[in-house]
Parts: sequence; C-alpha cells; structure tokens
Amino acid sequence: MSVDLLAIGETMASLRAASLLRLGGQLALSIAGAESNVAIGVARLGHSTRWVGRVGGDELGQLVLRTLRAERVDVEHVTVTPDALTGMLLFERGPGGATRVHYRRQGSAASRLAPHDIDTALRDGMRVLHVTGITPALGDAPAQAVRHAVEAARTAGATVCLDVNFRAKLWGPVAARRSLRPLLTHVDVLVASEDELPLVSDGSHEAARVEALLAGGIAEVVVKRGRHGASVYTIDGRIDRPAVPVPVVDTVGAGDAFTAGYLSGLLDGLDPADRIERAGTVAAAAVAALGDWEGLPTRSELGHIGHASQEAIR
Repeated sequence: MSVDLLAIGETMASLRAASLLRLGGQLALSIAGAESNVAIGVARLGHSTRWVGRVGGDELGQLVLRTLRAERVDVEHVTVTPDALTGMLLFERGPGGATRVHYRRQGSAASRLAPHDIDTALRDGMRVLHVTGITPALGDAPAQAVRHAVEAARTAGATVCLDVNFRAKLWGPVAARRSLRPLLTHVDVLVASEDELPLVSDGSHEAARVEALLAGGIAEVVVKRGRHGASVYTIDGRIDRPAVPVPVVDTVGAGDAFTAGYLSGLLDGLDPADRIERAGTVAAAAVAALGDWEGLPTRSELGHIGHASQEAIR
C-alpha cells in the first residue's frame, strides 16, 4: 500500500538526564531518530507515513516499533536483526544548560541497513521520500541503501527530500561531501542549515551556493536559521519567514519538526510561502516541549501555537 511519506533511516532508544550523567539519578526512556521524528510529525498532521530501518532483536527495538505504531507510523517493512543491538543515545544537561549528546551506535542493527531491506517499501510506493545525511554516515551499506532509495523514488515519480543533518561525531566534512553530493541529482527538496550548505554546494556565499543547487535541478532549497527563522529558494526567488516566538524548553528535534511541517505543506499542495509558514509553526511547537518528537502538534493544534505563555486557550 502506497503512503504519503516514506522515511528511511535510523531510530534509537533515547535516554535523557536532567543533569550531568556522572551525577547519576533518573533517566527518561523514549526513542529518537531524525527520519522517524519527521514521520511522526507528518503523521500527526494527518498524513499516512511509513518508516523503514533496522532495529535489534532486543527490548529497545520493540520500544521503537511500539512507539511508532502508537504514533500511526507504519513499520510493516522494518527489519529486526536478532544478533544486533538497537542503538542508543544519551542526553545530559551540561554546564551552562547546553544539551550534550552521547551515542552508543557502533555495530548497531541500523548500521547494517542494506539496499534489499528497503525494496519492498519502495515498491509499495510513496508520494514523498525523506532521507537525511545521518544514515549514509553509519557505514557503506547504509550509504548504498540511501543511494538506492533516492534513485528508485525519483524513477517512480516521487518527490525526494534530503535533509543534510550533518553530525560531526559520525564523519567529517570531506566524507560528507563525497557521499551526499552524488545524491543531489535525484533530490527535489534540499533542507540544510546555513553552515551545512557548503557540504553540498560550492560558492563564496549562500546565494551562490543556492543558485548552483537550483541550476543542478533541485526545485526547492530550504535553509534553516534557528531562532532567526528560515528561507526557501526556488527559481521564482527567495521567501523568508521569522521564527514563531514561543518559550524555548528544548531545541533538540527542532530541525526535524521544521522539515515535517514543510513536507506536510507540500503534501497538502500549499505554495512554498505557506509551507515554510507551517514548518516554522511546527518547529515552534517542538522547541516549546521536552523531547525529540513529543511536542509535535496535530493539525487541530496548529492554530494555537505562538500564543503568549501566560495565555489560556479556551
């Protein structure tokens, strides 16, 4: 059965501490993964979504599957790897309040993702394929899987979205450029932060880099600017939107929330200006709550985001 959005990548168990891990104390257990965060966000906004990846044959793998099912994300084609563990990431609140992230993913089930793991999901079909630069950084086989996915989706006529999502703890800029740039000929929507654009395009400044991407066949380049909002570039020009003002609780997952809102708008047939408006609204909901995906809004909640923190919604 075809779905609105197919997301392919890695999902891990997430352990979150309120202070430094070395001090001990309680940990909150959930899941996290850039691609599954987007799948959850798009599902909450009323679209059909599917996530494909590998999880271990352990309790944490079952947690991933159970959570995604509960969020109405289809996991029919997920591969369970009995002899591998599900990856983990640990969040701690460091000195000064900054969130620090530690990964436990080497040799994980997700690092074994291969092209044949995603074939059935690709054949079932999708309107939008969403991938990120995180999965290719996990190893040669996951990189091949992402390449296979974008090629197959583009051939099938689906819209392909790539979020650069650079992770310096996984690989360096040279390796990222070498892996991500060959994907661009199959990409329709590119999402990147300002400092990630040089990984996928050359140029002395942002406008030059974007111009090269558009000339290469990408239809939309979406640039995330954090608290300064975002921009979308098309052949028709540039559209800027400021960030939606909300009390900031946790910025982890904000970029994925933004992408979920943008792709939801695309699926609804909104124009780029309205898509980026929705993207900013969904991102604002995410940063106003603790967790990677827990604060993602439903469609009925979109109109309430951005109210003053002391205002009661009646």
